[in-house]
Amino acid sequence: MKILMITDVYFPRINGVSTSIATFKQAFEAAGHQLTLIAPQYLAPYDDDAAIIRVSSRRVPFDPEDRMLKYREVLALAPTLAAEGYDILHIQTPFLAHYLGLKLARRLDIPCVESYHTYFEEYLFHYLPLVPDAWMRALARQFSRGQCNAVNAVIVPSRAMQTVLQNYGVATPQHVIPTGIPLELFAHGDGQAFRQSLGIAPHTPVLTHVGRIAHEKNVDFLLRVVQRIKAQQPDVMLLLTGEGPALAHIKQLAATLGLNDNIRFLGYLDRRTRLADCYAAGDVFIFASRTETQGLVLLESMAAGVPVVALSIMGTRDILEPGLGALVAQDDEADFARQVLTLLQDRALRERLSHEARDYATRWSVPHTAQQTLAVYAQCVAARR
Repeated sequence: MKILMITDVYFPRINGVSTSIATFKQAFEAAGHQLTLIAPQYLAPYDDDAAIIRVSSRRVPFDPEDRMLKYREVLALAPTLAAEGYDILHIQTPFLAHYLGLKLARRLDIPCVESYHTYFEEYLFHYLPLVPDAWMRALARQFSRGQCNAVNAVIVPSRAMQTVLQNYGVATPQHVIPTGIPLELFAHGDGQAFRQSLGIAPHTPVLTHVGRIAHEKNVDFLLRVVQRIKAQQPDVMLLLTGEGPALAHIKQLAATLGLNDNIRFLGYLDRRTRLADCYAAGDVFIFASRTETQGLVLLESMAAGVPVVALSIMGTRDILEPGLGALVAQDDEADFARQVLTLLQDRALRERLSHEARDYATRWSVPHTAQQTLAVYAQCVAARR
């Protein structure tokens, strides 16, 4: 099968969407399929392969990390793309790429599938605070409903997200397919070497968090949890991996809470090298986002054998529901801190959950989820004949 993808976001911009695209791209190619990706150019260079078409881009107002595809330059690709004989077009993001993807699919006369990665109803008001919350939520619902009903199929990463779209009135067929985990990337991290590189002693209790430092990720909650833990474990250390628009706020909050000596801000780490070491350096992975459509980082931590303490809300519920390799905390800072302290202070429990986590992560392997996605493509192609 020949697959054409388009996205507003890709590496070197690091987030879950970039990771998902790269994961599926590698799996499709390994299975003998051809995939071409249209993505924006960034100011920082990135080592692309020949299957990636970079398009000139502009900066996005209010978000210095992202770029906007140049509309005419994308549409100018249509004659060349038509000659390639693609079978299906997959839209990965809902911004300009959505509308360009629809136009390209019509010009190429091929079906169009879209992945719904982001829960916009719980997202947009963080970035447009002057607009009433109720207005932004209504706009997000209308926006999502219109986009999803314009394509042939929608892929969502969790049952919770499927329920959200159904409640919005999305009539397009929806398929729950989580992004698979490339287990081999996370199974052999060198946690002790990573600790040593940061000057952290081998027996220091270490918590890890990986993710975009954005308001919707609820990192404030985690810092207040760490403050509670510090009262009983003064040497506790949090490794905070990632960057984003809330980073300055989080650094200020850390200082206000007296946590400057208990937090290391690591920025983005190379997914193919140091990220696995960072996961392995932790005793417990902590996560408190209430708006995740899936929660890939939970599975990555589990694949590294590091147990999780997290809130079971939205997409993380699909991962945490079985309770394997993880403790589920209430949406309460005191309870969350108690769950983390339980793991830090009970070595036998930590080791049991570590083994469970590794075993559980194998259920989310890339080849399985890639085959599910290919089956959706095949259904859409067959329906057009």
